[in-house]
Amino acid sequence: MKRRTFIKTASASGLACTIPPIFPNFYDLDYSTAELMGKAKIELFGEGINLRKEAYESFLAMKKAAYSDGFDIKIASSYRDFYRQESIWERKYLRYTDEDGMTPLDAIDKIIEYSTIPGTSRHHWGTDIDVIDGYPESSGDVLVTEKFEAGGPYEGLKLWMDENSVKFGFYLVYTNNPRRRGFKYEPWHYSYAPISIPMLTAYRKLNILKLLQKEEFLGSEHFTTGFVKTYVQDNILDINPVLL
Repeated sequence: MKRRTFIKTASASGLACTIPPIFPNFYDLDYSTAELMGKAKIELFGEGINLRKEAYESFLAMKKAAYSDGFDIKIASSYRDFYRQESIWERKYLRYTDEDGMTPLDAIDKIIEYSTIPGTSRHHWGTDIDVIDGYPESSGDVLVTEKFEAGGPYEGLKLWMDENSVKFGFYLVYTNNPRRRGFKYEPWHYSYAPISIPMLTAYRKLNILKLLQKEEFLGSEHFTTGFVKTYVQDNILDINPVLL
């Protein structure tokens, strides 16, 4: 299968997901600022899975269905608290500025191609997962776009997820829509919509600029009002519209 054919298939599947899902119960819950920013201790379920209860149960059902079809869904990453995201951010910031000689602003632009600013990650919520297929052999970084495309070790799983993940409430977050801004296409990143939609609704009510100005991680002193505004619009809100 040629890359163009694969993208066309994935895009067509994505179009089927544009009808907003209807999920009861979760919209009346209150989420604290600390919880939304990954600073609160939350109850997580599943060794090596680390999701909120409902997301965990739905993931297990999805994993079982995929297993029946010959795929072993493995989680490469799920819940990350603020401090874990902070360490990822600072490690990349130091590498780009100290080792690669980038300016702070260029380093920040490079980081946010794929990594979120601490306190703004969907992985703080216990609803989002990065997945791979545990069966094929693969070396190096597993979360690479090409590995999910035609000829890649995770091509089969990606096509299976395109067809089936929404049945379990999981939706691709950062699609390959050429008009989408913000984070680059992530064929591995799925979100459990019944919880993440109301959490994003709550998150949008926060004053992100004010909250980030209180932080002191490396590079945060370069966050201007304009930068944060654009970041929120492009990286937090320009996602699969089903998840808004």
